[in-house]
Amino acid sequence: MTNRRTFVSNLLKISALSLTYPAVSLAGQKEQQAMRHLLPADHNGIRLPYGFKSRIVAQAGVQPSSNSSYRWHQLPDGGAVFKDRSRSNHGGWVYACNEESKTGGVGALKFNAQGDVIDAYRILDNTLWNCAGGKTPWNTWLSAEETPYGMVWETDPFGLNPAKRIDCLGSFEHEACAVDPVHRVIYLTEDEKNGCFYRTVLPNYPSYTGGRLQVAEVQGDPMQGPAKVSWHDVPDPNPVKPELETRFQVKKATEFNGGEGLWFYAGHVYFSTKGDNRIWSLNTETQTIKVIYDFKTSAYPVLSGVDNITVDNHGTLFVCEDGGNMQIVMLNEAGVAIPLLHIENQQKSEITGVAFTDDGTRMYFNSQRGPSAGQSRGITYEVTGPFEHLKQFFKTS
Repeated sequence: MTNRRTFVSNLLKISALSLTYPAVSLAGQKEQQAMRHLLPADHNGIRLPYGFKSRIVAQAGVQPSSNSSYRWHQLPDGGAVFKDRSRSNHGGWVYACNEESKTGGVGALKFNAQGDVIDAYRILDNTLWNCAGGKTPWNTWLSAEETPYGMVWETDPFGLNPAKRIDCLGSFEHEACAVDPVHRVIYLTEDEKNGCFYRTVLPNYPSYTGGRLQVAEVQGDPMQGPAKVSWHDVPDPNPVKPELETRFQVKKATEFNGGEGLWFYAGHVYFSTKGDNRIWSLNTETQTIKVIYDFKTSAYPVLSGVDNITVDNHGTLFVCEDGGNMQIVMLNEAGVAIPLLHIENQQKSEITGVAFTDDGTRMYFNSQRGPSAGQSRGITYEVTGPFEHLKQFFKTS
């Protein structure tokens, strides 16, 4: 196991080596500086920090487990990890993962306590373009359809209960969901250039009965500091006419340019907007919002094409790139952005589905289309390493 002293010592050695690189353009220098702590690519084509290693756990069209005939889906997207509390698989877990295609649906990988894939199966079918979603405190996976009038479906990661449609979460081009258990609401992003930011209030939490969809109005400039957020009821959460789509129903609603990943952590909701390359932070207690990362103005312009997002047990944000540089980038509240990993030779793909096991020792993610974009052969990876020491990067940046 890599201890803190060894980790930091090797981090400094690797950083020093970057000073010996030949002269390159200013943009190239910034990129080299940002990735100075990453080692050369491993056998999977992934650059990682010292002490970390990767492995492939599933590939599109291939059976992940000999115990199942299920072949992993083509375009893996948003996902989450769930602890398996069954007696038959004590200490194991499940990674539930969307399929962003016209086939849609959700697949799942079951792992035993040693990290071996012991089963694979479907938990949702007959849906469209399932992109992201969200993990609930009651251990279900909310899978969202990124299509006009798309719905959110609640699924059982363990495949024991049938999936069900959740109408109170609205009908629009969904991206992600995040549950705030303290204030008993579910936040939602919308993947449209003139999309909105939503929440559904659950008066009978955790039941969806009586759930009320609301849309955000931001008052003030969130680029200058925390701006107040007001919420307005959406008159018709499940419209059938284009002119009545949810984002057009409340004139005071604030537009967000391409809402993407979304995560709740310690009284804050973090989400990304890909259209303007921003990461936002909503304080759920004060209902104020601010931009914590903006690519155009950041002193750390290494994160672009912002997409799926998660937060680990230590409060570090992990943002997947779609259209950036095929990286998962770490981010803190101060807006410091540092690449955690970089996938080489897959420039036409995108990274999706970043998620951690409950103990924070294993991270899962996907390269949605893999190295051959024309064939759309997605790959699902696992990374292990001293995640507990990652905050050292922010101190040495």
